[in-house]
Amino acid sequence: MHSGDTALSERDQQILALERHWWKYAGAKEQAIRDLFDLSSTHYYQILNALIDTEDALAFDPMLVKRLRRLRTTRQRARTARRLGN
Repeated sequence: MHSGDTALSERDQQILALERHWWKYAGAKEQAIRDLFDLSSTHYYQILNALIDTEDALAFDPMLVKRLRRLRTTRQRARTARRLGN
């Protein structure tokens, strides 16, 4: 899963580690984002979306990155359908 020779920064690795967690309570993940990275949720998700498009992230944790890509695609399709009134 995690190769020793990764081109990912420590922060990128920490972001992927955070994404492996399941959050039981509303707001817990957003609080963790603020505490760990000192980022707004919006900025965090911008970084995450760029990160999961990289080959380095895919090589680092293929299953997680593929799952995150699928979730993103599903959400994008749902937003598009709502906008189109479907």
